[in-house]
Amino acid sequence: MSGSIYDELKERGFIAQVSDEAAVRRKLDNEKTTFYIGFDSTAASLHAGSLVPIMAMVHLRRAGHTAVALTGGGTTMVGDPSGKSEMRQMLEEERIRAFGTAIRAQLDRYLRFDQPGAVSLDNADWLKPLNYIEFLRDIGRHFSVNRMLAAEAYKLRLEKGLSFIEFNYQLLQAYDYLMLWRTHKCTLQMGGDDQWGNILAGVDLIRRVEGAAVEAMTFPLLTTASGAKMGKTAQGAVWLDANLFSPYQYFQYWVDCDDRDVGRFLRLYTLLPLDEIRRLEALRDRDINEAKRVLAYEATRLTHGDAAAEEARAGAAAAFGGQGGKDVESLPTTAVPRARLEAGIAPAELFTEVGLTPSRGEAKRLIQQGGLYVNDGRVDALTRLVTLKDAGPDGILLKAGKKKIHRVVPA
Repeated sequence: MSGSIYDELKERGFIAQVSDEAAVRRKLDNEKTTFYIGFDSTAASLHAGSLVPIMAMVHLRRAGHTAVALTGGGTTMVGDPSGKSEMRQMLEEERIRAFGTAIRAQLDRYLRFDQPGAVSLDNADWLKPLNYIEFLRDIGRHFSVNRMLAAEAYKLRLEKGLSFIEFNYQLLQAYDYLMLWRTHKCTLQMGGDDQWGNILAGVDLIRRVEGAAVEAMTFPLLTTASGAKMGKTAQGAVWLDANLFSPYQYFQYWVDCDDRDVGRFLRLYTLLPLDEIRRLEALRDRDINEAKRVLAYEATRLTHGDAAAEEARAGAAAAFGGQGGKDVESLPTTAVPRARLEAGIAPAELFTEVGLTPSRGEAKRLIQQGGLYVNDGRVDALTRLVTLKDAGPDGILLKAGKKKIHRVVPA
């Protein structure tokens, strides 16, 4: 690399749109810049789809810039219509605060708010005390309804109905940028590409109110090579919270990625040098599994720490390398009453219960195709039951295909 952090972000695939490429390049390569990204508090955990903005923050922080991670205790009360075909569920304020606390703790793992270069803020601190009439006079007058309605964020919703409360979201996000410019001299806002119109509204508001030039940059909205939304599986979201999605499951999510995605994911979701990434993405056929294991380990280490990544790697080796012993204990595990196992459980029921298949119908289809295994034996009939006799020293190992595994232990 040339030493340009802008060029590195570009080569890694982080950049979709920029307001002024020359200005953004100058800020990132030649100045110490304060930038921000917002995370609305809509769930108790972020998921793998949030990793692109998080990893961009990590790279810029490492390059000497200051990251402001803004949780949306205020904007979540309104709901962002961007990219949504229906109005977001209105959450109680207490839940929003709890979600914000959980999200800040997750972001802290990547950004280390106790160290210089990263700040955690909540826009509820300035949005909730706003006087509505003053806000309309001072801020609302700078917005054109015609221009807002032309934005992609609103076009989709207009077809099904856009509530007045959602229509205010762009004003609030623009006001966030203005407040961060005033209080932290923030001159760059970043976000997903569906946020482009909202971010530009903040750029324009600061120009109109303060006469200052600030910039915008967005990240691509990713799908996998198969067309699936990033961070989603048949069983649901790939949560960053270990209690919702275990480190082992997280490790396996990356191992299971499409061969076509490996190089792109190594660039976006690890901090490996680009030269090493080029070597790994050049691997072909069975050798590509080495690149997948590196991707899985590095991604898991960043999210869950070194110890969890090592344990997940050991669990995968134990499960798929034919080893027994303590490493199997790191596999996702479900305790099943001994009495149920003595009576026998239909594979379609058990595989769905532990989350290896999304439905009993899908489990039955996989049985007919020879894709489900109990320990190392293929389930060759719908009438075959999983019983206590299948339990060994490590319990019962259920496998869906070659890469999805779950351990059942009698209780």
